[in-house]
Amino acid sequence: MNLIFFIKSKTINLDKYTIKDVPGSSGRLDVISRCVLSAILGGEGFERDVQIWVFLDRYGTFIFNPELFDYGSFPKKEILLTDYFVKFIQKYHTNRDPSLNPLSSIKQSKLNIIEAIKYFQKLNYNLYILHEQGHDFLKLLSYIKEKENIVFIIGSQEDEFLDSKELLAFNIPTISIGNQLYLASSVIRLLKLHLMAF
Repeated sequence: MNLIFFIKSKTINLDKYTIKDVPGSSGRLDVISRCVLSAILGGEGFERDVQIWVFLDRYGTFIFNPELFDYGSFPKKEILLTDYFVKFIQKYHTNRDPSLNPLSSIKQSKLNIIEAIKYFQKLNYNLYILHEQGHDFLKLLSYIKEKENIVFIIGSQEDEFLDSKELLAFNIPTISIGNQLYLASSVIRLLKLHLMAF
């Protein structure tokens, strides 16, 4: 099974970024970093066949594909990952060789999230939107597990994208993992737990 997570944020702003106050100075890039770690890290290494696409309104689209990273040097702590990610976005490496950034293998895409949805639909991926009002994920679990290629679109608390007419026009099925509110990173872990269990 190939799993891809989409997460979008319109609040990320690195103009006043400082590592001393990552949440306040980045527009909550730490939340995105937490989602990246939840998606591509497994128990003893990278997850196989899992990617996360990060759509930042101000900076573009970034693809975290674990096949392209070195697990030994990959930053596994939220703050460290965020700091390297900021340096990658800003193309600023404190006068060091850019290849020394362990995130130098991030791929960038010219596709925005709407274009990426269309792209994966053409590839016959099964797309699902995570939404509080969606269908019960557990009731659909056996059906979803039969699919080979899946994209999960996960919202962020500050973005109205999941309820936008632009997204609703695709008629993508919505699913929910329960009545309890979960952080986006927890949603990713729960989805992986259920779908990748033998």
